[in-house]
Amino acid sequence: MNTHSENLKVDCAENCGNSPKKELLRDINIAFAKNQIDFCMDFMKDDVVWDIIGDKLIRGKSAVEKAMKEMNDKNVQQLTIHNIITHGNSGSVNGTLILKDEQKFAFCDVYKFAGFGKNSKINAITTYVIKTS
Repeated sequence: MNTHSENLKVDCAENCGNSPKKELLRDINIAFAKNQIDFCMDFMKDDVVWDIIGDKLIRGKSAVEKAMKEMNDKNVQQLTIHNIITHGNSGSVNGTLILKDEQKFAFCDVYKFAGFGKNSKINAITTYVIKTS
């Protein structure tokens, strides 16, 4: 874990108490903001596809891991999760990120799981991100 993650402020309005997939999506977003890439990778299928709309399409677990590591210099200072929605084998998280340099981003990640069970791994992520200031 990088030392700058110790200063991360997390706000999550969502109560995930009785929903394992909501809890997982919350934890993955927090881990990503903290640059805990290994934690995120534990829940990805080998053939995962990450589509960052308007930027790039990343195929395969090792390529996703590499992309996440390249993003880890962003120094996230605050993560606010507004909503976590899950249904069947799909889920989404939307919120905002504030970086150390005070740049702000709004995001929405849409996840597709390989199955319906609580231990199903992620096989697709679609990310929408907009710089807000």
